[in-house]
Amino acid sequence: MPRAHGSSGTTARNGVGRAQENAQDSSYLADNAAMALELTLPAGLTGTAEMVVGEQHTAPRIGSGRIRVLATPVMINLIEAAALAAVEQSLPEHHQSLGTRLDISHVAATPVGMRVRATAEVVRVEGRTIHFKVRADDERELIGEGTHERVVVNVERFDKRVQEKARRD
Repeated sequence: MPRAHGSSGTTARNGVGRAQENAQDSSYLADNAAMALELTLPAGLTGTAEMVVGEQHTAPRIGSGRIRVLATPVMINLIEAAALAAVEQSLPEHHQSLGTRLDISHVAATPVGMRVRATAEVVRVEGRTIHFKVRADDERELIGEGTHERVVVNVERFDKRVQEKARRD
């Protein structure tokens, strides 16, 4: 599994304090009401995640191809782990971010046994949406790059909506 660096439990790299939360928080993903959550995440915050490609990470094992190289869905998972490492520790209490958009190019194959490192950098914050510039490199070259967006939600409210959805007939 990926090892993340940022401040979500391992090596801190950004040193940003917690964001501020207003009293009225309408933070579940489908809410279109006025946003009351104020994020104070500066551009430039960076997180990383690393892994060594094993058989379980290859396209045939994941079901995304027949060649024994790092599967694109696994690279994307590593990129999301890097984004989490960049911001999760700086979010208000009882909030977390959810991935909502990815625009990634997978440009080079990585063989089993090679180390891969993903990096995510905050480029801007708009309301509850955090925009990242992302990339993944193996030991030899760039293997993927693009953009990623995450939306910050109140965990309790989001979970409540998911539970309500699960109960609907």
